[in-house]
Amino acid sequence: MRRSRWTSEPRARRLYRLASFDEDDKCNYHGYILSLRDRFVVNTSSRFAFAVHVLALLSLQGGVPLSSEMIAGSVNTNPALIRRLLTMLAQAGLTTSQLGAGGGALLARLPGQITLLDVYRAVEEAPLFSLHREEPNPACMVGRNIQGVLRGIIGEAQQAMETALAGRTRADATADGVRTEKQRERKRRAQG
Repeated sequence: MRRSRWTSEPRARRLYRLASFDEDDKCNYHGYILSLRDRFVVNTSSRFAFAVHVLALLSLQGGVPLSSEMIAGSVNTNPALIRRLLTMLAQAGLTTSQLGAGGGALLARLPGQITLLDVYRAVEEAPLFSLHREEPNPACMVGRNIQGVLRGIIGEAQQAMETALAGRTRADATADGVRTEKQRERKRRAQG
């Protein structure tokens, strides 16, 4: 019986479970399978979230390189996936590597010079939403027109998301995380 690469259960049982919408199931960094009771299954990419996570870690290191194993431990994923992601970030000029003992990934630019749109464009190949994989039925009034209608709506949504990402930098996101952690720590001390 064939087993999934990502879980220890047999593939057939896992696929049946996904089709029944019983629970959320993580596939890999290329896409999560989101399944909510009484809803449909949607594939979404987590590369952007992973990339922001990686860059946040690197921005807090003060120029000390981090290995893919250390980064993977924080992201809670496989180091090979982190290396693939770091390659994409390096090709976009966002990270660099230091070779040798004690080497690893470093930021190639200051966090304030990296917009979240830079990160998104570095790691995401597809638009936020996709149209039909096959052309809808042209004999149907909806099928003839839905692609054009959706192109406009999806284009507006993509532009709004990119505008929002362009207005935020890696430094902003890191500062938000640090601020949230300080609030959490203050709350913990007040309770304890």
